[in-house]
Amino acid sequence: MDTIIVGGGAIGLAVAWRAAQAGLAVTVVDPNPARGATWAAAGMLAPVTEAHYGEDALLELNLESARRWPSFAAELSEATGRDLGYRQCGTVSVARNPDDNAALDELFAFQQRLDLEVQRLSAREARSLEPALSPRVRGGILVSGDHQVDNRAFVDALRAAAEAAGVTLRRTRVTALRTRGDRVEGVELADGGVLTASEVVLAAGAHSGQIGGVPAAAVPSVRPIKGQLLHLRGPSPLATRNIRGLDVYIVPRADGRVVVGATVEELGFDTRVTAGAVHELLREAWTLLPGLAELELVEATAGLRPGSPDNAPLLGGTAVDGLLLATGHHRHGVLLTPVTADGLAEALTGGPAEAIAAFSPRRFAAAGAPA
Repeated sequence: MDTIIVGGGAIGLAVAWRAAQAGLAVTVVDPNPARGATWAAAGMLAPVTEAHYGEDALLELNLESARRWPSFAAELSEATGRDLGYRQCGTVSVARNPDDNAALDELFAFQQRLDLEVQRLSAREARSLEPALSPRVRGGILVSGDHQVDNRAFVDALRAAAEAAGVTLRRTRVTALRTRGDRVEGVELADGGVLTASEVVLAAGAHSGQIGGVPAAAVPSVRPIKGQLLHLRGPSPLATRNIRGLDVYIVPRADGRVVVGATVEELGFDTRVTAGAVHELLREAWTLLPGLAELELVEATAGLRPGSPDNAPLLGGTAVDGLLLATGHHRHGVLLTPVTADGLAEALTGGPAEAIAAFSPRRFAAAGAPA
């Protein structure tokens, strides 16, 4: 076997798919593939809306992955015959009150300094684009280039594409990495088995740092960041674009489903859904789209984003020969799937992997912290 990938979410499955396409023999190990953080995401692909101060390199990576999304989605749909729910719909960021509008002024100026494609909207213009918005809306920002995907359809399609490309799925848990000196040998499994391979990719999201046997210099610097979100359903779409407030986002699907998210909580590996979070999300979403009150609440869920010290992913090789990381994507896991898959596949086959070079796990090891 050439490669073992620990973790079967969107990142792990996409890396496996690309690596198998490149001719590698790949096994993905995960007790419940195509679930985890990807299943609990919203599927909003919003590099511009998600731009944050001091994250210039991450913004460039997000934009590059967004550029790859149309062809990646088309290829995946063709390979599996599945509809991913991929839409280039745009986002409207909305101000509920004068304070929000002042914050949007600052955000708009920041986005313009970065030469991002944005348009400032008056209250009337925002409601003209999305008539279901509250009449109290004070203004907005239109980001025409944002996308969305049905994240659950997406990750299920990745699993199907990977298996069709020859990837083996082992539905168990990796308990430890096996090494000899500073070289990877394989992994130990919870079912008592052992798999050997010349390369191992840790792509287990927030759990990537929990694998035993990883030398201290290569342990991923990731932590779980809890996110709770809601699934609603109506007879027809309430909006045509992603809607974003300062404290909530709303992702309307074309079939009338709506995803509302998401909290950001530093609570370790807690995945409980709480009444307070449900109340807060519904309240904030209702202030933007009052029609949400008439929709059916069909699901409340929680996932664990893999956060890193600088909010950017850990991609590529480590101090251990043959051990690579593909984790730490935080709030950008679905968005960064194409560029991560392409970059890791290049790294596994000896290519330059230039797109991900700035996100080497060694940037933390050099500062004395684990990778």
